Amino acid sequence: MRTRILYPALVLLVGALGTLVALHFVPDAEHRAVWIALLASIVVQGPLGWWVISAIGTQRFLLVWGLGLLARLLLVGLMAVVVGPAFGLAATPLLVTLAGLLAALLLTEGIVALAALSRT
Repeated sequence: MRTRILYPALVLLVGALGTLVALHFVPDAEHRAVWIALLASIVVQGPLGWWVISAIGTQRFLLVWGLGLLARLLLVGLMAVVVGPAFGLAATPLLVTLAGLLAALLLTEGIVALAALSRT
């Protein structure tokens, strides 16, 4: 029950903090790239992280983890090749923010997974 509250709360907190840091370092003209990276990272990482956490201790864990990794890599590729150019976004703020948020959210997933394991 605790992970049902902890994971979404940490995802929102990490997303907000990461966005604030990115907005501080990115010029005002490129803020749209930061917001799109935030949206993409939370929409993809949020459910994927939850899926991985729910698979801990099952035989499907490695499959779920691998598919999640593939989905994250595909997201970065799509953002670089399709979304960024389609919306006229600068690649550096978009991809650095996206990669940073995905890494921070992946760390959050690990923290919640450790908390879930320590309760069992």
